[in-house]
Formats: sequence, structure tokens, C-alpha cells
Amino acid sequence: MAKKKKITRDDIFTIYMDYVIKNEEKPSDINDFCKESKIKEDDFLAHFTSLKKVEKAIYKELFLNSLEVLHESEEFSTFDAKNKLISLYFTFFENLTLNREFVLVSLKGCKNQVQSFSILSSLQKSFIQFIDELQISESILPIEGLEKFQQKLINQSLWFQLFFTIKFWLDDTSESFEKTDIFIEKSINTSFELLENKFLKNAFDLGKFIYKESFQKNAQ
Repeated sequence: MAKKKKITRDDIFTIYMDYVIKNEEKPSDINDFCKESKIKEDDFLAHFTSLKKVEKAIYKELFLNSLEVLHESEEFSTFDAKNKLISLYFTFFENLTLNREFVLVSLKGCKNQVQSFSILSSLQKSFIQFIDELQISESILPIEGLEKFQQKLINQSLWFQLFFTIKFWLDDTSESFEKTDIFIEKSINTSFELLENKFLKNAFDLGKFIYKESFQKNAQ
């Protein structure tokens, strides 16, 4: 008799997403979810300790899959930071669109933005890691002494931008989500224009000067 194949993480992702689409709501209990999905609870618990962790992992997986697709292209490695980010957005939102039925139930069912942030927290960590690798602060704002502050500011700003782009896409009813495409290009171009603005660089220089003259002297 052939040995029964073990349930994998990817299997649970598929089963969970199918459940959400079919029932038009998220499962609330592991036991009930496993019974309806005809899988053993022990098989589920071997990979996840809660249903919320499955949902978080799905969004992270969609993001990592988008990155994987991009890295398969030799051309991607030659892009500058802005075009790498734009390419990631378009690839990621294509992935979201393929799974739109699930995402609509998953995120539109959130009562508030805090709940949405929680669901996307694993995605956020992976996205910020990607932004770190782009080294935007080094190429655009090379200001000695403020590297960590700059990077944190850029990371959080770009994460909020992605989050609100997702919210925009959820409500987009235009053909082929063309309004979201326009929103992506305009918002990223605007972000980089702000980062490249000499006024912003001068503001960082001023902040650095004030910090050195006031805080460091007082600490001595």
C-alpha cells in the first residue's frame, strides 16, 4: 500500500485560500477548518500554530514569489533602485490580482487598518529587507552620521506607500487595474523626486549640524 503523502506548507496555503474563497470568510477555528478541509489537525500543527500565521505567511509567500520571478531576469540586476522598486510593484500586484478573490475577503474583512497591518506584518519585514538591499540612502542621501535614521525613515515611508497602494488596488474597478498601474508609477516617481531633492539633503545636513552642536556637546 502506497504511503500517504504528507501535507506541506504549500498544501496548507492552497487549502486555506480555497476555504476562504469558497466560504467568503476566514476560518476562525483550527479544528473546524481541518474537519471541513479533510486534513489532520496534527498535519496542520506541524507547520502552523494558528490560522492567523497561515494568512500572514501567504502574503509573505506572494511577495517572495514575486521577487523570485524578478531575479530570474538578468535585466533586473542592471536596474537602478527606482526601476527595481517599480518592477517589484508591478510583479507583486500581478500576483495579487491572480489571487484577488482571496485577498478581497482577507483584507476587506478587516475592521480597521491596524488589523490590516497585522495581517501584512510578515510581508512588511520581507519588503523592508528588500528596500535595505537597494541601499537607497547610500545612493541618494549619503550623509555621514545619520545613516540609521535615514534608512529607517525610507523603510517606513516606502512601506506605508506599498500598504496604501494595496488599499487603492482593493477598491480599483478600472479595466485591468490600469488606475493602480498609474498610481504605482506616479507615487514611486514622486517618492524618488522627494528623496533626490536638494532641499531634503540640506535639511538632513542641518539636522546633523544641530545634533552635533547641541546634543553631543551637552553629553560631554
